[in-house]
Amino acid sequence: MLHLASLFSIFVLVNARIPGVYTGGSWETAHATFYGGSDASGTMGGACGYGNLYSQGYGVNTAALSTALFNNGLSCGACFEIKCANDPRVPCRKQGGIRFTINGFRYFNLVLITNVAGAGDIVKVSIKGTNTGWTSMSRNWGQNWQSNVILVGQALSFRVKGSDKRTSTSWNVAPTNWQFGQTFTGKNFRY
Repeated sequence: MLHLASLFSIFVLVNARIPGVYTGGSWETAHATFYGGSDASGTMGGACGYGNLYSQGYGVNTAALSTALFNNGLSCGACFEIKCANDPRVPCRKQGGIRFTINGFRYFNLVLITNVAGAGDIVKVSIKGTNTGWTSMSRNWGQNWQSNVILVGQALSFRVKGSDKRTSTSWNVAPTNWQFGQTFTGKNFRY
């Protein structure tokens, strides 16, 4: 037993003196957010000057740090384990209604949905033209939702479901003469 204890003591002593071995630190309260695409394109450049983070070897699991962790740039390149403290979800308070920006072309509708109150994040969207039934849209990226239904010349209605399972239906928010690139405002969630 004495032999194991002295072997352990030597290991601890050697491990403590190996240059480049980092053992971590205590938890600090701070804020972080993700602002990239699935390819980390939203984090290109940034305050560290790395440019393309993916090609520099940082991958796509990149977060923007608050001032507490950023440390005037001295934390550039550092790795952090991030965990939520308490339940960070709070209701999103928004002025006005949900905004639907319609992009695409005749056979492809890409709708950016913004200004969502309540939960703030969307888990399901359906679209309805005056001559069609409700059609589920699929998430393209971020809060851009797509459908391949021809809806040109029809008034459009939207049904949005938040992560809190509440649903908001906005009837005929886009008139029959809507154009790609326009934004329309519908009914928002109450919070």
